[in-house]
Amino acid sequence: MTELTHINASGEANMVDVSAKADTVREARAEAFVSMSEETLALILSGQHHKGDVFATARIAGIQAAKKTWDLIPLCHPLLLSKVEVQLEPVPEHNQVRIVSACKLAGKTGVEMEALTAASVAALTIYDMCKAVQKDMVIGPVRLLEKRGGKSGDFFAGTAQQGEC
Repeated sequence: MTELTHINASGEANMVDVSAKADTVREARAEAFVSMSEETLALILSGQHHKGDVFATARIAGIQAAKKTWDLIPLCHPLLLSKVEVQLEPVPEHNQVRIVSACKLAGKTGVEMEALTAASVAALTIYDMCKAVQKDMVIGPVRLLEKRGGKSGDFFAGTAQQGEC
């Protein structure tokens, strides 16, 4: 098993020094699901929600969240993201919304946390916008689908559908 990189020799949390690493293209995709009632999903899809376009708002929230990940997760580096994409897809047969985020940059550290944060915050935004009509929505699972680039190499989640990051 690989050692934890955010713990120093004294066992204290610290930010990893990436200054000696080469800049490489790094990409990551993550997904999150929001499960809800058939009626709530229909309300979102009809565009009749009194708060406005739920998917557009969640998409913007996810993009903003990816850009602010370093502000939210204590030991993340501030990154100059070159791409953030958030896609929302209804899954009516399961009364769910699937959120897939993709982040990309040329830099010294990966973008997995940014992709996970984007998907998570988009899911939270859907919950926030719809909680007045349904409080028992469920968020999850949230997971990394794939990452590319960097010293640790590529990762692809076993049952995920491989796509372009």
